[in-house]
Parts: sequence; structure tokens; C-alpha cells
Amino acid sequence: MGERPKRPLSAYMLWLNENRESIKKENPGIKVTEIAKRGGELWRGMKDKTEWENKAAKMKDEYTKAIKEYEANGGTDTGARKRKNKKDKPAKKSKKKETSEEEEEEESD
Repeated sequence: MGERPKRPLSAYMLWLNENRESIKKENPGIKVTEIAKRGGELWRGMKDKTEWENKAAKMKDEYTKAIKEYEANGGTDTGARKRKNKKDKPAKKSKKKETSEEEEEEESD
């Protein structure tokens, strides 16, 4: 049965992968972490992203078809990362809030 198809890259990631080398050339000695930061700045500044958005949309369509095919051939979501619903998480109690309520009670005594 083969592996589950990988999720497609976003328009930004497609663009960044293609422009990573030119970012390195324009910024000699740039750190790996700074490449993505600089890439993000350049991406936000771009006016026309249609080329990349179209490529990403095409990849998403191909992914959707591949997933349907995968599931039709008996593939399941087992082993795939599953997102938990916010409802599933226990509510967090804010210690700050508890402290202030306790302080108020002490002050009013």
C-alpha cells in the first residue's frame, strides 16, 4: 500500500526553496535561521504572488487526489499526526488569577 502522501508546500515555502540561494548570495555569511527571516520579509514585500499561489494550488489539488486514491486503496490515517480539538484539552487555571482572588479575600478580612 505505500506511504501516505506528504502535505503540499505553501506558496511561501515554494518561493523560499527557489530563492534560498539568491538570498544567501545577497547576504554573505547569513545564518540558516536568518535566511527564513529575510525570506519572510521579502515575501511580505512582494506585490504579485500569483505565480507561487497558482503552483501551491496545483500541488494542493494533486495532494487531494493522491489522498483520495490512497484512502480508496485502504490507506488510513493511522500514524498520521492528528490534531486535537481545543475541547479535548483540560482548561488551564491561571495562577495569577487565583493569587489575586486570594489576596482580595485576605485584604477584605
